[in-house]
Amino acid sequence: MELLLETVALYSLKLAYETEGHSPILRDDPLMGGCDREVFGLLVRRGDVAGIQGEIGRCLDLALGAIGGVDTVLGRELNRLAENLRAVPTLAQLDTSLIALRDYLKNIQ
Repeated sequence: MELLLETVALYSLKLAYETEGHSPILRDDPLMGGCDREVFGLLVRRGDVAGIQGEIGRCLDLALGAIGGVDTVLGRELNRLAENLRAVPTLAQLDTSLIALRDYLKNIQ
């Protein structure tokens, strides 16, 4: 699950900060901040669903801003997927929402 969380964060930050003609954002980029596999691993081991939702939510907010907010077609769909993630009550149920987010973010890159 840690890799999936890190991938969602990476795709979100790519949307927010990556510009054409510049070096791509990679997993070890300082922009990733606290959104790396080790941090997510700690949150997963603790069973901290709210912490995971908070970290991913921060990244998704940046991506949402980069695509024009909730008033755009892409933004409405990203917001809907983000709301689905925020509504997940248990760690075991996060996978489905994270996979949907990962796939959507990858497609709109």
